[in-house]
Amino acid sequence: MTNFIQQGKTIGIIGGGQLGQMMALDAKATGMNVIILDPTPACPAGQVADEQIVAPYADIRAIEKLANKADVLTYEFENVDLKALKDVAKKVYIPQGTHLLYTTKNRLREKTFLQDAGLKTAPFMAVKDEADLKQAVQKIGYPAVLKTSEGGYDGHGQVVLHDEGDLTNCDDILATKNCILEGWVPFKLECSVMVGRNERGEITVFPVAENIHHDEILHLSIIPARISAELQQKAQQKARQIARALDLRGVLGVEMFVTANGEIYINELAPRPHNSGHYSIEACNFSQFAIHNRAICNWPLPKIELLKPAVMVNVLGQHVAGVRSQIMKNPNWHFHDYGKAEVRHNRKMGHVTILTDNVSSTLAEIDNTGIWQK
Repeated sequence: MTNFIQQGKTIGIIGGGQLGQMMALDAKATGMNVIILDPTPACPAGQVADEQIVAPYADIRAIEKLANKADVLTYEFENVDLKALKDVAKKVYIPQGTHLLYTTKNRLREKTFLQDAGLKTAPFMAVKDEADLKQAVQKIGYPAVLKTSEGGYDGHGQVVLHDEGDLTNCDDILATKNCILEGWVPFKLECSVMVGRNERGEITVFPVAENIHHDEILHLSIIPARISAELQQKAQQKARQIARALDLRGVLGVEMFVTANGEIYINELAPRPHNSGHYSIEACNFSQFAIHNRAICNWPLPKIELLKPAVMVNVLGQHVAGVRSQIMKNPNWHFHDYGKAEVRHNRKMGHVTILTDNVSSTLAEIDNTGIWQK
């Protein structure tokens, strides 16, 4: 028998950042109650939820309190305490389970899963110390990327190795004694696909987004990606394949490398809504947040339609003032501010989505503001 979470029930969300905020906004719009667990008072998600439990993520009592109050439990990031989640699994419906999180929060396990599922990844090897690193570099070659197996985001917890001289930059990463060396994929562009699946096994897939990064942080996404229709279908099919292999519940972000000869390599998985899917709020018939909530509540999943091409650009701390100066100049821009209390350099503070009939002119429009100059 499948679980069906009706309107008026309560969604508990572990994590109170912008992803949790947008999940909560959709949930409230569809008649659900929302409780957030986050250690920061009045966090972005807490500002729009019915209630916030202010406590560390690993606080067992706090998670038990959330479980007792919620009808379904989800999370907005990977760094959830697995043991704490398992401890409350008998008290509340956790559609995503713990296996998804166990697999995706560790890069070695994730890459191994992907290869076992028949998908292409960069070559990789486990690294625990300097001797392992030298052996891995001999096998994989340069360039390569040394990453911590767990944690790290937006370029943190990794170092690119161009030659032997870069081995001296690895001490901090190696100190974790739990690393992965990945070979470099000579990609033409980076893409991502959001895919949703519910308990009944229904799958819905979003358009392919083309992603451009500055300093390892997502700068902007172009939807649909500037690739052939055949490649778009291929990328979406790989997302479906991964969703089935994971027995997915909820939304999953699949990050990909596309090479010049049309090969697709899977880079990373995000077991939650993803930065590159924010465009879907305005550009699709259902947003990634709506699909996530529908999937974890086991509602039927619609076919996703792109209503209009779009460009989504991130607003980091250093961009906030400039973006606010554009409000009076650009009536067709969709401005999003996450309500974070502290503005910091390179901190994601919001995003702008622009629906467009001409991607090239919209990219020029963004560049001409001078706000996002590297």
